[in-house]
Amino acid sequence: MKSTEWSSESRLSRRAFLKSASLATAALGIGMSAGADNAARRPDILFIMSDDHCANAIGAYGSRLAALDPTPTLDSLAREGMLFENCFCVNSICSPSRATILTGQHSQANGVLVLEQPLPPERQYLPTLMGQAGYETALIGKWHLREEPAAFEYYKVLPGQGRYFDPIFHESTRGAYPNNRIEEKGHSSDVMADSAIAWLAGRTSEKPFFLCLHFKAAHGPWQNAPRYDSWLEDVEVPYPDNLFETGGHGSIATRGDGDELARYIGTSIGLRHPLRNMAGQLEIEAAGGEESTLKAAYQLYLKRYLRCIRGIDDNVKRVLDYLRESGRLDSTLIVYTSDQGMFLGEHDYFDKRWMYEESMRMPLIVRYPRGVAAGARSDALIDNTDFAPTLLDFAEAEAPGFMHGRSFRPILESGEEPEGWRDAVYYRYWMHLDSHYNPAHFGVRTKRFKLIFFYGSGYKAEGVRTPPGWELYDLEADPFEMNNVYGRPEYAEIAESLKRRMLELREQLNETDAAYPRIQAIIDRHWTTTPESVAEAVEISHAAKRQFDQEAEAAGSPRKSAPRGQSANSAANPE
Repeated sequence: MKSTEWSSESRLSRRAFLKSASLATAALGIGMSAGADNAARRPDILFIMSDDHCANAIGAYGSRLAALDPTPTLDSLAREGMLFENCFCVNSICSPSRATILTGQHSQANGVLVLEQPLPPERQYLPTLMGQAGYETALIGKWHLREEPAAFEYYKVLPGQGRYFDPIFHESTRGAYPNNRIEEKGHSSDVMADSAIAWLAGRTSEKPFFLCLHFKAAHGPWQNAPRYDSWLEDVEVPYPDNLFETGGHGSIATRGDGDELARYIGTSIGLRHPLRNMAGQLEIEAAGGEESTLKAAYQLYLKRYLRCIRGIDDNVKRVLDYLRESGRLDSTLIVYTSDQGMFLGEHDYFDKRWMYEESMRMPLIVRYPRGVAAGARSDALIDNTDFAPTLLDFAEAEAPGFMHGRSFRPILESGEEPEGWRDAVYYRYWMHLDSHYNPAHFGVRTKRFKLIFFYGSGYKAEGVRTPPGWELYDLEADPFEMNNVYGRPEYAEIAESLKRRMLELREQLNETDAAYPRIQAIIDRHWTTTPESVAEAVEISHAAKRQFDQEAEAAGSPRKSAPRGQSANSAANPE
């Protein structure tokens, strides 16, 4: 089935979508009359998504952690299906990424730019359209989009971030939202898998199912089920080389003039960041010097994180075993992904948010023996706007024109990129200096290059500004992004070409800053590097350092929670 192109002319308005939804039963003659025939050939769909599961923590991706065997089930899934090497999110933070998956749209189009913004039922397009296509829809696990997931026929979801142990859920069968709460005993990963199996076992409908199983793990603070406490206990987890070496990574935007902001931009594993670091968060004593503290923090962080990952993997196995025993495994399209990636010490960072590889890259594995060759790999550029069109394609439903993504079903079935497939992914992170001290930025990534523009200002209140600046990485020569080559003469033509592509995508996606004139003014002044723009960036850097120094002096010691922006957010909708 052909996917709708990205042209702005073809996009339906939200009002048009709602009108078409109200006429769905009449319009979809394929719905009931052809339902039995379609059910016989359309797959059941199991969409499994974890939280903050970076590709580096899946053995099949072959990172430094593969030897620890953190994901035997997911590795098996990859051997039996297709693994995508270049799948990316377009805004690496929980709620916005989830909204993109459900809408097929970039953040500015779907209205979820940052954590505190909701996704109301009328914009929950994917489950709405799957239901119209004759699927029984269900969502179990993490939701994190504030309003009721009413577009699903059945839901059992955590309020906000939820708890690792004895989680509370909103369940659709227990009355009106938000008073439909129930507490379940046990670890959240176990409880969610139990709930998914129970829902599958209790189905009486002859419709195909669309089940979203969304684990809370491996979001921090990391709490694994006790049975994993001894795993990795006597093992030294391998370190990334760029935990200790900076190289030529970064720019004035991320390190300040003369590196004066290096200790304040991006929360750290060790003691680099005086306001928020992993050593402080894990309450590791700063004994034996900075390097020993950094190593101790890294080891504890990685072990807690990987134990949560192993819990996900084992529970995925339980659900797949149930499908196998019930005879539905091979007729089910199984998708495994995460809402975004995660830094595991690379560049001395933790968390996500950045456009750098560890954060932007999403794991993506798809198994479906009836259409996807076993053991296949693809380097096609996929982003999370493509998920909804692809799932709708397998459901034999048309993706609306207002979705930015395209179905990658042809890639799954042929292993080849169709003509005209995307040559670049557009990315934007909006939450300037919120919680983890990341400057706001946008950029483009092709298969070989990545160009990032840090504009360094909030989209609402300006707050502390950070210097505007550019970064360019040659991912073929420098896969770990250790050398910013922006400004080098040999890359000048490439940088200009990528800038033109960036502008084309911003226009194509209606990703302008007309509503944010302060940001647009920064873009205009710093799009081309001039003596005036450099002088302004240096001045902003010095001012930011003064403000950060004052904050660090007032704080006295590393904080364990977010000091800025997130504070008003954290109780109701923590990161």
